[in-house]
Amino acid sequence: MNILKFRWKTAVWSLIYLLLLLSLLTPLTAISVFLIILPGVILYTSLNLKSFLVHVIPVLLIGLIISPIYLIFGIFFLIPAILIGHCYKKQKPALNTLVLGTGTILAEFLLLLLISTTLFQIDFSEYIRETIEFTMTPVTESGGNNALTNGLVMDEEMAEAVSNATVQMIPFALIVTSLVMTSLTHVIARPILGRMGIRVNRLKPIREWRLPRSLIWYYFLGIILQLVAGNTDNSFLTMIALNFSPLINFCFMIQAIGFFFFAAHARSWHPVIPYLLAVATFLIGPMRIIGIIDLAFPLREAISKPKR
Repeated sequence: MNILKFRWKTAVWSLIYLLLLLSLLTPLTAISVFLIILPGVILYTSLNLKSFLVHVIPVLLIGLIISPIYLIFGIFFLIPAILIGHCYKKQKPALNTLVLGTGTILAEFLLLLLISTTLFQIDFSEYIRETIEFTMTPVTESGGNNALTNGLVMDEEMAEAVSNATVQMIPFALIVTSLVMTSLTHVIARPILGRMGIRVNRLKPIREWRLPRSLIWYYFLGIILQLVAGNTDNSFLTMIALNFSPLINFCFMIQAIGFFFFAAHARSWHPVIPYLLAVATFLIGPMRIIGIIDLAFPLREAISKPKR
C-alpha cells in the first residue's frame, strides 16, 4: 500500500513536470521557469535511476511530439535537477548544493547565450532596442499632453543607450535568476522530501548568515571600477563595473537581512518584524548600509551582550 502511494506521488510529480514544461512558452513562463527544476529534483531524489528515467522519458517524448523545443527545455532543466538531487542523496551541505545548482544553471544560461549569438546570430542589443521603442512609443507619443511624462521623447540615441545598458546588465540578471531558481527549489523541495521520508540538509538559520569581511574590500574595488569605467570607452570594463557593483550590493542586502534576524532573536522582537525589515531591505536600497556596518564592525557582538 505504501509503495503504491509512493508511486502515485511520483506519477503526480511527472504530470506537474509536464505541465510546467508546456507552460514555458505561455504567459505563465514568468512563474513556471522558477519552478521547473523542482519536479526533476523530487523525482531524482526519491527514485533510483531506472525509475527516474521511466518517469521523465514519457514527459520528454510528449514534449518532443508537441514541439522539439520542449525536448530541449526538458533536458536543459533536468541537468541542474539531477545534480541537486544527487547532492540530496549524498547528504551534501545545503550551501554546497545551492552553489552547485546556481553555478550549473548559470553555466547553462551562458552557454545558451553564446550559442544564440554565435551560431544563430541573434543580436540581443537590437532586439532589446526594438522592444524598448515598442513599449515606450505609446508613452512618448502622449508626452506633450501628459504631466507624468513631462514631454519625454524616446529618440534613437536614447533607445540605443538604454538597450546597451540593458545588454550589459545581462550577466547580473542571469546570476540573480540562477540563485533565485536554486534557492526556491531548495526551499520547496526540502519539506516535500521530508514528508516522503527523505532527509535533506537545511541551511543555517537566517540569523547565522554572515558573509566574509573581505567583501568590504570588494566594495571599494567596485567603486574604483565605476570611476575608471566612467572615464573610458572600454565596453568590457564598463560591463564589469555595471555588474560588479549590483552583485556586491546584493550581498550587503543579504548581510543586512541576516543582521535583522539576529537582532530579532537577540532582543526577542516580534517574529514578524525581521520579515518586514527583510522586504524593506530589497525595496529600499540604502538599507544595505546596515549590512556594510555589520561587516565592518562587531555589531552583532554589541547587541548580544547582556545588559548590566
